[in-house]
Amino acid sequence: MKTHLVLAFVGLVLVSCTSATTPELNGPQPPGQEVASSLSRDTAPDTTAEELAQLTGDNAAFGWELYREIVKDGDNLFFSPHSISVALAMTWAGARGNTETEMADALHFVLGQERLHPAFNSLDLELATRAEASGANAPLPFRLNVTNALFGQVDFAFLDPFLDTLAVNYGAGMRLMDFVNETEQSRVAINAWVADKTEDRIEELIPQGVVDAATRLVLVNAIYFKASWAEPFDEANTTDDPFTLLDDTEITAPTMHGFVPTGYADGPNYRAAELPYDGQQLAMLLIVPDAGQFAAVESALSASTVAQIRDDLTGHQVEFALPKFSFRSQVPARAPLMSLGMVDAFGSGADLSGMNGTGRLFIQDVVHEAFIAIDEKGTEAAAATAVVVGETSAPPAATLTVDRPFMFAIIDRPTGATLFIGRVVDPSN
Repeated sequence: MKTHLVLAFVGLVLVSCTSATTPELNGPQPPGQEVASSLSRDTAPDTTAEELAQLTGDNAAFGWELYREIVKDGDNLFFSPHSISVALAMTWAGARGNTETEMADALHFVLGQERLHPAFNSLDLELATRAEASGANAPLPFRLNVTNALFGQVDFAFLDPFLDTLAVNYGAGMRLMDFVNETEQSRVAINAWVADKTEDRIEELIPQGVVDAATRLVLVNAIYFKASWAEPFDEANTTDDPFTLLDDTEITAPTMHGFVPTGYADGPNYRAAELPYDGQQLAMLLIVPDAGQFAAVESALSASTVAQIRDDLTGHQVEFALPKFSFRSQVPARAPLMSLGMVDAFGSGADLSGMNGTGRLFIQDVVHEAFIAIDEKGTEAAAATAVVVGETSAPPAATLTVDRPFMFAIIDRPTGATLFIGRVVDPSN
């Protein structure tokens, strides 16, 4: 009988384990222990700038393809394509044969096993430095925490090369659970770990029934992001303004008002602008379709169109009117991933023998949950080149009134990494 592999994603970036040369099995250990590779994380991976650019571009391509698969009419949406990519990259380290090929095609893993994992390591280490650029007196101290963990069955042996790959490139060790005899206790323990890593924003990542006695491994990525705007909004200027829903119903929403020097573009059927975070390294890209053009603009979004929108941004003094919002999204990712071509991994034909030396593992489910809240101070989320505004002359003025459904992405400017993607069709929901 095939045993099960569960992937659980939380909100943003992750860290994993590393590969070795000897195919020896790491034998069973008592529950509660942590099985770790003897190798340490590589803190100076040999990744070229071209490889890093390839990775972030490929991840963005996957993220926008996944967006089109999971979006539902009338619903807000928020998820972390980066988080999903990294967690599935950890899984891909154990994939072989057609399973490996299908996953690479669906996830846009162009670099291959030898270069992909060090590239993810380089990107994660780069993102870990973002707090250094933030100001000490920001209303919300900058936090971008990415953690990864594996939870494996106590009496199930995993290959040392698999554990080594995750340790060296993702910093992840394996915590031992007894899914066979303590299924519910194991689920509760994993959810408690996730809650701790996300400041209790995601407390029930894995619902009842997802793990069972056949589960052998759960891979978890948790990401927590909290940051102030580079130019916080004044709460005194927040007013209840009209917001028109997709069905043309008009509601009122608490709307923030303020002026921000940033990049702005007036494109065909949309307007776009970036809202930079403290430190100017990360920014929220807002894409606001013209009235009646939401479906057309949304269906055209891809990694290349979003990159073009960002290239079109020019320095402006932008007058923003942006609704506050807070919501969470639970994304069943199995069906969308299968629609993208990742089929074998979920069935009896899966080949994940790189994990345990046999062909008895397959992915049982993929669970993703993400939370976001934005207000006058900044953004809390449990989930390119900066625009230079000249100082010697006043930039042109622009207005971005977000009074209808819009899409957004949180992007790391220096690397171009797309950390989060979302849309807001009802800020009151």
